[in-house]
Amino acid sequence: MTTDSAAAGADRADQPSIAWIGLGIMGSPMAENLIAAGFPVTGHTRRRDKLDRLAKAGGTAAGSIAEAVADADVIITMVPASPEVEAVAYGPDGILAHARPGALLIDMSSITPQTSVDLAAHAAERGIRVLDAPVSGGEAGAVEAALSIMVGGERADFERALPVFEALGRTVVHCGPHGAGQTVKAANQLVVAVNIQACAEAVVFLEKSGVDLRAALDVLGGGLAGSTVLARKKDNFLDRDFRPGFRVDLHHKDLGIVTDAAREVGAALPAGALVAQLVAALREQGDGGLDHSALLRGVERLSGRDT
Repeated sequence: MTTDSAAAGADRADQPSIAWIGLGIMGSPMAENLIAAGFPVTGHTRRRDKLDRLAKAGGTAAGSIAEAVADADVIITMVPASPEVEAVAYGPDGILAHARPGALLIDMSSITPQTSVDLAAHAAERGIRVLDAPVSGGEAGAVEAALSIMVGGERADFERALPVFEALGRTVVHCGPHGAGQTVKAANQLVVAVNIQACAEAVVFLEKSGVDLRAALDVLGGGLAGSTVLARKKDNFLDRDFRPGFRVDLHHKDLGIVTDAAREVGAALPAGALVAQLVAALREQGDGGLDHSALLRGVERLSGRDT
């Protein structure tokens, strides 16, 4: 009789081996979901506690990028921004120098579309295929494997990666060629930022009007004003809990991406530009490390309330 552990080992052997680079707020639970789905995962990051967490979940900790990617079929990067993607991808110690030809590199960071296009071109010279696959859903979506994943690159590579994506998210869509996933992610971040700002303004308006805030947000959530943003961030607003799920600093970076990309194609973003300034102001006020629901703090300050 085959034991459960032996069956699990056999299942894992049938899965592509994965190297995971970047084990932050999003990356750690995402890597753990792949392990739970039966994928063998080797991870690398600079923080020892994150490597210990990966090992405890059943993954393998690697001491370098080279060690992590050397035998990997699929390499996934989840780092903060374009400079970090370039730092882990290029150079003598980077992914492209050590991944084997035929490997699939999936960048799930939120970066500029052009960075994704350039990475795909450089990787192709080494026989490495690339997908840009940024995600939406925040820390909760990462933990629950409920992310929305928007993918750019070759359709055949997307099909190859689909089992990996399905272990991480519920909505997985091929959006077009290299860079398309990042363009859609930029639009996503625009919508999310404007939505959070609107929710924050509503909260202050309701409280100053003496309305029961919890009851008001419940009824708003059940009508046309309802949104995933409101559902996810309602407790943050009610409890003034701004522990980072997605930091203001990162949303500031993303709004820079969307405003620059919009300028390139001639798209006007009047509301987006205003919220980008409000997010920038929030950072200057020292709140960059808080969750982006802390836009509420900015509205409260503008409304004469100490925070």
